[in-house]
Amino acid sequence: MDLDTLPVEEQRKFCAAVWKIARMVPLGKVIPYGQIAGYIPCPAGVKEETYRSFRARWAGSAMAACPAGVPWQRVINSQGMISQRRGAESQRILLEAEGVVFDARERIDLAVYGWSGPTPDWLEENGLVPPLAPTLF
Repeated sequence: MDLDTLPVEEQRKFCAAVWKIARMVPLGKVIPYGQIAGYIPCPAGVKEETYRSFRARWAGSAMAACPAGVPWQRVINSQGMISQRRGAESQRILLEAEGVVFDARERIDLAVYGWSGPTPDWLEENGLVPPLAPTLF
């Protein structure tokens, strides 16, 4: 299921939320697509299970269409890598200029450079959802 299969208003709300969060990522930090998407409530008319399966990909689609002023280079995949697509080399150059270091396997250490995300209060004020606490077994 692609982002463009959603009703136009739901697409617009989802993309706007992705871009709003991406604008907050500090210089020298990165955030995975899935982390951003995890803050965004399930769009109307989409089953929660379907949303969980596709939301990171939808965040990637939103970032591919982001307007000027959104620091697109700071959004990466969950493996700490730049997704291979047009602009990938520029993304690396921009991140390195911000002080982000890549290891020998082309990965960014998310423990060092990963951004923890907006505060729960900010998320709530903006109609978004705080991340679920990890389940302990």
